[in-house]
Amino acid sequence: MENRKGESPMPVFDLHCDTLTAFMSPLRCRDTLNDPCSAFALSKVQTIPWCQCCAVFVPDGLTPQEALSYYRYHRDSFQRQVQGCQGQALACTTAREVSAAWEQGKTALVLTVENGSLLGAGLEHVEELRRDGVRMLTLTWNGENALGSGHETDHGLTPLGKEAVRALEETGIVVDVSHLNDAGFRDVLDIAQRPFAASHSNARAVCAHRRNLEDWQIQEMVMRNCIIGLNYYSPFLRSDGEEADFDDLYRHICRFLELGAEDCLALGSDFDGADLPPCLDDCRKVPALAEYLMDRGLSHSLAEKLFWKNALDFTQKNWR
Repeated sequence: MENRKGESPMPVFDLHCDTLTAFMSPLRCRDTLNDPCSAFALSKVQTIPWCQCCAVFVPDGLTPQEALSYYRYHRDSFQRQVQGCQGQALACTTAREVSAAWEQGKTALVLTVENGSLLGAGLEHVEELRRDGVRMLTLTWNGENALGSGHETDHGLTPLGKEAVRALEETGIVVDVSHLNDAGFRDVLDIAQRPFAASHSNARAVCAHRRNLEDWQIQEMVMRNCIIGLNYYSPFLRSDGEEADFDDLYRHICRFLELGAEDCLALGSDFDGADLPPCLDDCRKVPALAEYLMDRGLSHSLAEKLFWKNALDFTQKNWR
């Protein structure tokens, strides 16, 4: 696959997908990371230098101990799948390892966690997550857990949640504020000493969904050298109920750029975690987005920042 200039395809560094835990039906492929029915699959990106952050998505409603067991089950699945596809992919925990995987023509896979409810079982498990190679963790999903509240409620971080932010930073796991509500975001601002992430969140000024980031939140993240991944889910891209297209992503990108986020903006697809619009419902369609953005006037260097350079730079500075 080549781009319009006959060059090699632009690398992709995607901060979030749910592929690892999305397909639990016996009718689907046991090896979720290479299921041909999925939006992201290793076999689909072999011609593209690709880094995919793969979240263990922990549903709301589990007890902390149930959430911990659930996490361990899917961590083991991730490790088994990576072991079985070493010719195609490598598990990575540093920017250097990501670059090395690309140099070998392999996909870089990174383990993350969506919903920190498992830490309700004890903050000693932060060390376990780090040993497992987890590099990023969202504090909540949509509802409440032992750490705080997602966008469906208005409560901020709990005392345990505030301790968790400190413990994650001390251990070198990036705090992820996607799904966190505004009160919890303010609590993170009060506590965080290191840059954090919003792995799959868009601009609320363009689409007024509570899952998206307010302008003041984006500006705070820019000042703190954080990273923000663009989400492809239509209801987070536009408010009228219609399917999104490339132009909707372009409008969000323009808003982020107006707020100074040129060096903070990345991709956070939400592959296999949401019904995505036809233009981006398969990872093989992502290179066309780069071509579209450059046709709309984004420079090649800016497209590279968005597609991979910003994320790789963030990981180089913050994945310890």
